[in-house]
Amino acid sequence: KVEQLQVEPVSQASANQRAGRCGRVAAGICIRLYSGEDYDARPQYTDPEILRSSLASVILRMKALGLGDVERFPFLDPPAPRMIADGYQLLAELGAVDDSYALTPLGRRLARFQIDPRVARMILAAEHEQCLAEMLVIAAVLEVNDPRERPFERADAADRAHARFHDEQSDFLVLLKVWHHFQEAIEHRKSNRKLALELREQFLSQRRLREWRDVHHQLAALVAQMGMRANEKPATDEQVHRALIAGLLGNIGCKGEEAGEYLGARGVRFAIFPGSGLRKKQPRWVVAAELVETTRLYARCVARIEPEWVEAAAGELVKRHYFDPHWQRERAMVSAYERVTLYGLTLVPRRRVNYGPINPKEAREVFIRRALVAGEFDTRAPFFEHNRRLVKEIEALEHKARRRDVLVNEEVIFNFYDGIVALDLVNGAGFERWRAEAEHANPRLLYLTREYLMRHAAAEITEAQFPERLRAGDVDLKLGYRFEPGHPLDGVTVTVPLELLNRLEPAHFEWLVPGLVREKIAHLFKALPKQLRRHLVPVPQHVTAFLEEQDSGESRPRLAAALGRYVQRAAGAPVAADVWDDVEPPPHLCMNFRVVDEVGRELATGRDLAALKTQLGQAASLTFSADEPGIEKTGIRVWDFGDLPAEISFTRGGRRLTGYPALADEGESVAIRLFDTRPAADAAMRAGVRRMIWLSLKEQMRQREKTLPGFTQAALALRTLASADDLREDLLTAIADRAFIGEDELPRTAKAFEALRARARTRLPAVADGGCRLFGTIAEEYPRAQQRLAGAGKTAPRPVADVRAQLARLVFKGFMAATPWERLQDLPRYLKAMQARLDKYAKDSERDERHASHIGELWSRYEERAAKLRRAHESDPRLEDFRWRIEELRVSLFAQELRTPYPVSFKRLDKLWQSIVR
Repeated sequence: KVEQLQVEPVSQASANQRAGRCGRVAAGICIRLYSGEDYDARPQYTDPEILRSSLASVILRMKALGLGDVERFPFLDPPAPRMIADGYQLLAELGAVDDSYALTPLGRRLARFQIDPRVARMILAAEHEQCLAEMLVIAAVLEVNDPRERPFERADAADRAHARFHDEQSDFLVLLKVWHHFQEAIEHRKSNRKLALELREQFLSQRRLREWRDVHHQLAALVAQMGMRANEKPATDEQVHRALIAGLLGNIGCKGEEAGEYLGARGVRFAIFPGSGLRKKQPRWVVAAELVETTRLYARCVARIEPEWVEAAAGELVKRHYFDPHWQRERAMVSAYERVTLYGLTLVPRRRVNYGPINPKEAREVFIRRALVAGEFDTRAPFFEHNRRLVKEIEALEHKARRRDVLVNEEVIFNFYDGIVALDLVNGAGFERWRAEAEHANPRLLYLTREYLMRHAAAEITEAQFPERLRAGDVDLKLGYRFEPGHPLDGVTVTVPLELLNRLEPAHFEWLVPGLVREKIAHLFKALPKQLRRHLVPVPQHVTAFLEEQDSGESRPRLAAALGRYVQRAAGAPVAADVWDDVEPPPHLCMNFRVVDEVGRELATGRDLAALKTQLGQAASLTFSADEPGIEKTGIRVWDFGDLPAEISFTRGGRRLTGYPALADEGESVAIRLFDTRPAADAAMRAGVRRMIWLSLKEQMRQREKTLPGFTQAALALRTLASADDLREDLLTAIADRAFIGEDELPRTAKAFEALRARARTRLPAVADGGCRLFGTIAEEYPRAQQRLAGAGKTAPRPVADVRAQLARLVFKGFMAATPWERLQDLPRYLKAMQARLDKYAKDSERDERHASHIGELWSRYEERAAKLRRAHESDPRLEDFRWRIEELRVSLFAQELRTPYPVSFKRLDKLWQSIVR
């Protein structure tokens, strides 16, 4: 309870008594600093102490003496019911009375002390905590006044004198230090007069110290009579404060949000008294000997405590709130979080406890729902694995059909277990014991059946409609299904081993699986322009008709191309090849790819196969090592390794793989390498064969390198493009490729290689001379084109950027080897056409810009599709033909006088484009 030390008006009787002191020796005058009206308004007498003090001690003594209930005792001035209730409340807090206000055994012991019941409770707790010696000292000083003095006029000196007793953790320990100091002073005193002087210099009241000592002797005698023994070993600070808390549960506090403020029991707010040693430290939890209200509510004689000490001392007074009951799989038990409070203060905000003994009914329900229904239980019970496998099989049907109406809801499964499992089971250990007995009588007691778990038969969800594996070319891949819109794996996911990634073609996966492709086709039909869409009504019938036309074999065309042909027939009108380019079907209608390594660890996932090839294509190629096939070889300079097969099959990780051996150029030698795709192997094989013939004709090639007709002058003209050494290497590589291989088939046997080598030796002189002449011609036209561009910057600014980009695409570092030989013949003509265009621009700029715009659209198509093919590690000869026809179209439109080898027009190129994208 809070003690108030406020300035209050005294009663009339007290005022008169004070006035009487003025005339004891002689007649005096009493001056009252208030009005007569104020005096008349005051009560005649001071309220009796029983109406102003705590009744806990009175009630305790009355019950111990058998004087009956305090409510019916004939007091001269009966206390208010509220005062009686407060007394009972304190006694209940101390454990002195039970719920019916009857005295407890602890209460009878408390009644033997003629002191404040709270202090008596501390003494009894000290016996248990083995700190009775220290507590008797503290209890005694709490019954008298603090012996430390602090006169206002000498406050600083008093503070310095008392600093020796300072303790930042507890003011109670300060009092113990004062006591020990006093005891030492008595033992070493030379005289009572000197002792009194010493104590006065230390600002300690000798009178209060003697009172303290007297009360201590009385308490020590009393506890001895009660059979209590003081501890001989000094107690720890924790032991002392645990005992203190037992009597001061109503005086605990927790640090609040505002600086210096504490939240106390039953909603009070207080601050630590300025004279306390804990004023600066401001610990999280404190206990106070008293709460006194002056200018504000202060806690006096304070100590730092821990909330767990309070919980232990409070016992049944704390309130325990339980929330979030949950299943702990690792401990096979139902737990919940406990919040412990005392008088509105949270001692434990969140502590995990075993929930079974607390609420068996709810714990049993949680156990059944999480452990048995949700399958979060580690057990070897056969029924458990059977039931879990059965549920997963039915869930797989739902994922395939993208419906949630096949598996019964969890409540049905819960009811199954709820009707069987014993009512007192709340954890895994108890369940296993019960199961062992129950299954002895009925082994299949806990087995679920497919019929019980399924709402309907789901006959339409067949292996044909939703297969577990997909055949993509010569590889067999695992499929997985998931029905969870918004999840990255929603839809169909194909698991792709890394070594097979580069082998995959988009066409294999655009058709998804039979059970989902209908929805995808319907979506694409509905995305068509209205003039085409109106010919496809009703959509489901046309989806069926389209699918019936398709070959169900493994080799299928691109889905968009097949749909385009069908729509064109149905609508009787042409369909643009890019009509679906901007259409994005829902994610579940696009195959999801999950790339894994040899141990099944996921490397990447996504729905863009080309992007995955770009990301992991090189790593996929490197997985084809020579360890298992035993075919790779390095340092080869002559064909002495027998025949080289076009492909080989081998087993790795239990999977049958196909590799493509090829010769690879390694500079001063070649190597046999294994590639994961045929196009990659073919490209490497051409370079490898070229290098082998070069090595076999090394002397001839060295001679050619020294006598390249016109090279020096040509290299000087192309000096802004590359160094002379780079240009020479580029020219020789182009000559070697044309002379050594040309259009011939790449050899796979020693005999075929020797035949090719002989032809190469024969062709080399003519090809070298022709290549040098062509190189020289290009070298003549290139600087002219550059000069013309520089001069047209002001007269023809718009076409300059276009021509400059065209020139950079045709003539660049390494262009001789990178450009097909037959196209190299056309480069001089293309360079001349650029110059002619710049010359004609001023005469008809509108025509130039119109044609340039149309050509720009064609070139954008080419670049976009070429980029897609590069990302997918694919190639298309038709697309390369389209690219060079664009160059011929430029000649036709801007320099007709240079003529083209074949007719070319926008219409012809559009037609070619349609055939490419179909």
